[in-house]
Amino acid sequence: MCPELFKIGPFTVYSYGLMLAIAFIVGSFFLTLEFKRKGIHPDLASEITILSLIFGIIGAKIFYLFEDWESFVDDPIGQAFSPGGLVWYGGFLLALIAVYINSRRRNIPFLVVGDSVAPAVAIGYGIGRIGCHLSGDGDYGIPTNLPWGTDYSKGTYPPSLAFRGTEIAKNYPDGIVPDNTPLHPTPIYEFILGVIIFLVLWNLRKKINVNGKMFMLFLILHGFARFIIEFIRINPKIFFGLTEAQFISIVLISGGLIGLYFLKRNPDLVVFDQAQVKYKPKQK
Repeated sequence: MCPELFKIGPFTVYSYGLMLAIAFIVGSFFLTLEFKRKGIHPDLASEITILSLIFGIIGAKIFYLFEDWESFVDDPIGQAFSPGGLVWYGGFLLALIAVYINSRRRNIPFLVVGDSVAPAVAIGYGIGRIGCHLSGDGDYGIPTNLPWGTDYSKGTYPPSLAFRGTEIAKNYPDGIVPDNTPLHPTPIYEFILGVIIFLVLWNLRKKINVNGKMFMLFLILHGFARFIIEFIRINPKIFFGLTEAQFISIVLISGGLIGLYFLKRNPDLVVFDQAQVKYKPKQK
């Protein structure tokens, strides 16, 4: 693990922060390409990327604070402004709301924007997970004997802390999982799945002519991938043996399936007309 990559004077470059920045840059690149193909001014891609970055981080932090409410109450300032503690689904939800409001303001059908954003989000999510892997922030999986089991002892959240009080810890002396225990590198699994979902959506984008279908497919594919991965992650089970992320995944999958059914019944509901776009880039 390598949480800190290098220092430039008094500034430290962290692996998670760097990969998060790369994720947004790559996502913005593919979003720009898709907007150009659809005849939407590419400057709007930068606008959406900035909105997603700002509200994504805010949403991810808020969701984390609610999850770890006791720590937040004990140290509200420290927890609120700490560089760690980000929950993907919280960031995704708030960023989605911000993009929806912006698409309404620009008079562009949200489903058109959602279709364009879907591949970018898939690849960006995967790249971001590499940052989780390099920082060893606790997004890893349960112990494994597989040859690619990974040692996260040098991460920011070592296994001895991450597994404290869990059923898995009871199988180790004194209830402590050694930090060098080989674990499933679930962030790498999610990176691979993110790339696969991106490739599927990117190859389908020119073949699908129903607005919203790409976005619904993303919800289904991403939700299913996260649901499966959660079985080997260390997140606590909250109900029916499922984690919080799995219940959210079920909501995403259900939303995607309902959306596909609705679009099938109403194929002409959303008609995108480039002439409706009110977005005007700033004059240089």
